[in-house]
This record gives sequence, C-alpha cells and structure tokens, in this order.
Amino acid sequence: MRPSLSKKLHDAAAIWLAWTAAGLFYVTQDFVPRLYRNEPVPWLGVFVGWMAAMYICAALTPAILWLGRRWPLDRDRWTRVALHMCFAGVFSIVSQSIEAPVLTAIGALPPGPPSRSLVAAASWLIVYGFHGGIVRYWAVLGVQTIVRSHQLAREREREALQLQVRSTELAGQLTAAHLNALKMQLQPHFLFNTLGAIMVLVQQRRTEEAEAMLGRLSDLLRLTLEDVDTQEVPLDRELEFLRLYLSIEQVRFQDRLRVRITAGHDVLDALVPHMVLQPIVENAVRHGLGRSEEAVTVEVTARTVARQLVLSVADDGAGSLSPRFDGPGIGLTNTRSRLHRLYGADATLAAAGRHPHGAQITVTLPLRTAPAGDERCG
Repeated sequence: MRPSLSKKLHDAAAIWLAWTAAGLFYVTQDFVPRLYRNEPVPWLGVFVGWMAAMYICAALTPAILWLGRRWPLDRDRWTRVALHMCFAGVFSIVSQSIEAPVLTAIGALPPGPPSRSLVAAASWLIVYGFHGGIVRYWAVLGVQTIVRSHQLAREREREALQLQVRSTELAGQLTAAHLNALKMQLQPHFLFNTLGAIMVLVQQRRTEEAEAMLGRLSDLLRLTLEDVDTQEVPLDRELEFLRLYLSIEQVRFQDRLRVRITAGHDVLDALVPHMVLQPIVENAVRHGLGRSEEAVTVEVTARTVARQLVLSVADDGAGSLSPRFDGPGIGLTNTRSRLHRLYGADATLAAAGRHPHGAQITVTLPLRTAPAGDERCG
C-alpha cells in the first residue's frame, strides 16, 4: 500500500525536527567550550554551518531508511551489520562531499589547512567528519530498528488477539454444531419410535387410535420444526411439547398410562434445553410400561431450589432399581451430552431407583429466564 500524502508530510516533518534538534545540540557543543575558554564565538557561522550539515543529513535520511527496510537487522544480523557498516561509510563520504561546497559558499568551513580549493575542502571535511557521519547513519538506523521492533510487536499482539477471537468464535460454532447434531439425533429417534407405535396400531386394526396419534404427531412435528434451531426454550413451551408427546403415548397405552405434571407459575419462564424432558419421559414409559401389565403413573415436577431449577421424572413401573441408566440408548446419553455442552458442571442428571419399584431421574439446571419478549433462545 502506497503511503498517503499526509503520511509523507508527517514523516518529512518528523525527520526535519529530529535533525533540527541534532543541529542545535551540535551548535551548543561547539560554542560552549569557546565561551568557557573566553574565545570569540562566530555565532552565525557556527549556527549556519551545523544546521546546513544536519539538513544535508536530513535530505539523505530517506535513503538510509530505505536501506534499513531493504536489509533489516532482525535477520542475518552479523551479515547485515557488516553490510550497513559499508553503507555508513558511503553515507559519511557522500554527506561530507555535499557539505564542502555548501559550507564553502557560506564561509562556515571548520578550521583546517590553508588550501581552500573545493577538492581540498571536501577531503578535509571527509577526514574531519568521517566518524561523525558513521555515528549519524547508525543513529538513524537504530531509531528505525527500534520503531520497527515496536510495530512488529504490536502487530503480533494484534494478530494474537484476532487469533484468540477467531478461536473463540470457532469453539462457539463447534459447540453449537455439536448441540444441533445431538438434537437431530433425538428427533428422528423419537419420530421412528412413534411411527413404529402407529404401525402397530394399524396392524391391530385400531384405525381411530392410529388416526388420533397421526394428528397429534403432526402437531408435535409442527412444534419441533418451529424450534428446530433453538437450544433453550421456556419451561412452559417445553411442557406444551411434552403434553403433546404424552397424549400420543396415552393413545397407545390408553388407561395403563397416567400422567401428572406439576409446575408452579414461578418456574414457567425458566429456560430449559429444548426436548430435555421428552427422552427422559420416554425412558420412564419404556422401562415402566414396557415391563409391566399394570397401570403406571409418570409424574413430572419442576421446582426451584437455591437458584437452581430441578426437573424430575418419576414412575412407579417395574423399571430397574439400579441408579444407573448408561445403556446404549440414544435419549439419556444425548441428554447428558447436551447438558454438559450447554452448562458444563452447573448441570447434572441423576438416576435413582424408587422403593418398592420404579425409577426417578432428576435434572438440575442453573435458574435463568429469557429476556422480556424473547420466548426462545438459540
């Protein structure tokens, strides 16, 4: 990118001011010892001579800066140092050679041999100021190297910050993708189970019940599609989804399945993972009714305990008394994974047997509510 005119003017002004300050330093270095020795001081000649020399250096500074950019000292250091030593010698000779006619014209040549030809003046100035020219070259190169190092450090910090931001964004996208994948596993799992139940009803010629289940399944799929990209919903909406699912199961099991849902108005706005209760209730129905000919009651409760939302699903069926449900089933496994992804260690899922029979699964979540006017959270 080519630098703008304002940038060029800014750089030129900075170079001019820097060499002006250097010139004033040399002027004071020249006349202070003379004053101390009570010698006459040619004020105009000293001032004009040194300032002319410094402004010649200022005119040559862009060349030094170009050489510093072309062969920076941060790579192949010793080779570059030797190269710049040669450049410094050339700079010193060139600057002194330019100074000779200028200082001769204004009568500001330093004291030297009586011969005052232009060649002699240039030779004398080169001998007189060669080392000073070397110092000036390296001073410019040193300042450029320091500024360059500072800029590179800032660029690295900025790149590191951008990389951290991108890493955070990618981590968030990966988590969202994993959560969506887990949800997508739950939805066909539930759908296949329901379609299998409808197929059984059709085979048993229970046409009216099959039609009722298909109608409720249609309503359930509509709700599912509305929240397909949503990870958290208010508990009220989750219970609406759950009631539709249970109405399908009640058509299937009729009087053998009894349901009680208890949730106070103070928890209906609490956010819960979408479809968190359905696989747990499905697990209760499968382990309870699937192993018993007796009627089974599934009780769903929601309450708050110490700034936490506690959801529990209990049944009195013939389910396992084991406190673990870590089998190959998709529902509870995905529920655990989703809770971990969404809340980390702040959410738990615990399973326990009930006496004399049945099981209870309890989910504990951080108590949070959706912002006003926002029914769903992605």
